[in-house]
Amino acid sequence: MEVQIPEGWTPKTRLGKLVYEGKIKTMDEALASGLPLKEPEIVDALLPDLQDEVLEISMVQRMTDSGRRTKFRVTVVVGNRDGFVGVGVGKASQVAPAIQKAINDAKLNIFKVQRGCGSWECGCGEPHSIPCKVTGSCGSVRITLMPGPKGLGIVAGEVAKKVLELAGVKDVWTFTRGQTKTTINFAQATFDALKKTMFIKR
Repeated sequence: MEVQIPEGWTPKTRLGKLVYEGKIKTMDEALASGLPLKEPEIVDALLPDLQDEVLEISMVQRMTDSGRRTKFRVTVVVGNRDGFVGVGVGKASQVAPAIQKAINDAKLNIFKVQRGCGSWECGCGEPHSIPCKVTGSCGSVRITLMPGPKGLGIVAGEVAKKVLELAGVKDVWTFTRGQTKTTINFAQATFDALKKTMFIKR
């Protein structure tokens, strides 16, 4: 696959330079290199088909010496619907810059989900679900993902569903506890659960 270098990008990190020079050509190679992912342009170059979705836009206020300051906090999920997913948060005084910050943050948090068919009801061997039961948490939210048979779909709340869809998980059962109305915690808990799949031995 041809690496599409973003226009006007000058890499500042070692990993960025390796991608720019064509020595690293896939996201798998970039993550396996062990080098820190600190430039969103690396993800743009290696995953050009990446999609993003805004999960929440909220207003946050804090008191300063000059008075009350209001900012927008945005939670975003990015993914290519084929194993790569990231969740990020961005803050700014205006919505558009906050969304861009959140997208860049999500790109820097991207990782590869290990998919499989861990459902005893299915056993097809195709990567449509997850290999086994995993649990993730953030704040008061705790979510458990369980492998589902083919054709089940994603049985989950709206926020978790969007994260799982962009990760490329098609069939899964979920069980949640805690304040799932807190979008940022719900998204991060789902993200945390998916991260656990990286440590499953094949």
